[in-house]
Amino acid sequence: MRTIRTIGYVALLLGFAQVVFGAIVRISGSGMGCGDHWPDCYGAFTPTHDAAGLLVEISHRYGAAALSIAIFALAAVAWSKRRDLAVAGAGGVLRPSLLAILLVVIAALFGAATVKLALNPFVVVTHLAIAMALLATLVVVVVRAGGFGGGSVPARYGRTLRSGRAAAGLTFLALVFGALTANTAGAAVACQGFPWCRSIAVHGGPLAIQITHRLIALLLLGHLIGVSIGVRRREETRAVRAAASIALALVVLQVLIAAAMVEMQLPPALRSLHQAVGTALWIAVVTLTALASGAAETTDIERIVYESPSRGEFATPEGVST
Repeated sequence: MRTIRTIGYVALLLGFAQVVFGAIVRISGSGMGCGDHWPDCYGAFTPTHDAAGLLVEISHRYGAAALSIAIFALAAVAWSKRRDLAVAGAGGVLRPSLLAILLVVIAALFGAATVKLALNPFVVVTHLAIAMALLATLVVVVVRAGGFGGGSVPARYGRTLRSGRAAAGLTFLALVFGALTANTAGAAVACQGFPWCRSIAVHGGPLAIQITHRLIALLLLGHLIGVSIGVRRREETRAVRAAASIALALVVLQVLIAAAMVEMQLPPALRSLHQAVGTALWIAVVTLTALASGAAETTDIERIVYESPSRGEFATPEGVST
């Protein structure tokens, strides 16, 4: 299980970096750095010249290749250990590991479609949504393998699980509408000022997209304040409390970055940071939900149950029911 957890951490880190670097590709205008060529770049898999757009785009593709290798390695190790406790079955790591393979393949295909369709906004947004689903799947693998404090969760926290699912839904919607805001013409500058619009530069659909994005973000902020207070009052395990606190801190930071970004006329550095913090927030919220689901309960049993060396049968310490 330790090997699976380690590879899961590596894959998750690579996935996070890939999403953030994808935002840099978009913000720097490098999305068509390789023209409409995919997966090669003007007939080669190495840079054919040193244009900035090409180097950024091909580096993003190298990152995708590294992520794919890590995910296939994760699934291969999980498959090789499928007879071990806590690997196969509904609460094991095998199923989400295999799902990660499917998602990374779909993400690659949408990456190709994004290039072939010359950065169609809806394809770009769908590509991001698939990437977020992939990150969530990797978080589940890590938590079920005992990562992020998953091995310390004694049981399912029903109320926090429901709250976590609501937070995950709001975060996902905020990310999708954020992507729509960034990729729809006029949406990013439609509302001048924060938190309310001191002036409106663009009316209609672009304005509605940005206002919806802001409202969802504020709803998420209020919801996570309640979740953070709730897990402390119920004295839930330290890992759950930490995940709730990190998620709350990240959403507060995200709102502050958004305010600065709007007031400073969308500087590229803050736009990239906004994407990075939003992605980290998604990981934190999914981690909270996965921990609250008691997904690591099986790994606790694995530590409790042991094989009696004298009788070759399974026994449990006194007081633990099987």
